[in-house]
Amino acid sequence: MNALKVIIYFSIFKYPLTKEEIYSFSSANHLSDTIQELNALIEQKIIFQFGNYFSDVNNKDLVQRRLNGNVMAKEIMPKALRRAKLIMSFPYVESVSISGALAKGYYDDEGDIDFFIITKPKKLWLARTFLILFKKVFLLNSKKYFCVNYFISSNNLKIEEQNKFTATELITLMPVYGKSIIDSFITENQWALDFYPNRTLNTSVLADTFRKPILSTAIEYIFDNKLGEKLDFYFRRITLKKWKSKFNNLNKKDFEVAMKSTNDVSKHHPRDFQSRVIVSLNQRYDDKNKAFNLNLTMEHA
Repeated sequence: MNALKVIIYFSIFKYPLTKEEIYSFSSANHLSDTIQELNALIEQKIIFQFGNYFSDVNNKDLVQRRLNGNVMAKEIMPKALRRAKLIMSFPYVESVSISGALAKGYYDDEGDIDFFIITKPKKLWLARTFLILFKKVFLLNSKKYFCVNYFISSNNLKIEEQNKFTATELITLMPVYGKSIIDSFITENQWALDFYPNRTLNTSVLADTFRKPILSTAIEYIFDNKLGEKLDFYFRRITLKKWKSKFNNLNKKDFEVAMKSTNDVSKHHPRDFQSRVIVSLNQRYDDKNKAFNLNLTMEHA
């Protein structure tokens, strides 16, 4: 039930898919295999078709919601690219990618523009602090168009959590700056292709080069020493202390995933979408799969 799992995954986000998209997010060998599975699922009323779109929820309004979000994504993209350029101009930032819903072609008024950022080694928390201070002072702490919630350093490019959620987020990234780093990042995370062998990273807006502003270069030079490393350690420690106090509703295991805070990784996902999505996916898939098999059994009884 290859196509069914894809449909259910995106249905969690209320996002119907075309048959071509379903195939691209599956491990099917040919589009014809996906079409054959879709026809069988429709016949058993496990999924529903609305024009060119498929969902496991019988609600055609979801298609219009998707189409509206696709239009808004195109409209907001220039702003997202400008913000990516701003982020790249900060000290110690080596790569910036658009992530989340916008990277998948969807945006609405309730969403944020999410960024995935790769920093220089031993300067992740310093880079993050500069960006958070900018957001607090100049953006009045608004994350609407400046959601910098996931950082890794360039000497630790392999994503540790290897599951369908992280693979989906990785393979749908839209890199904007840091071509050489992104090339290395893709090489280090070939495991994601085990989940999505029919997908490739969208590098259509990836710039070949980027020149840092003089101020940013100067700051990097000033803190390229033991003092910079000590400040990096200090900012990590105080941030982690604050998060443990603020998000004490998360148990230890969930906190370490949703708010991962190591020398080379900083995640700020207090709503822990990763765990929630995987649990929901497995439950809904099991329910639909059982219904499909039950229907087939009744047909042949």
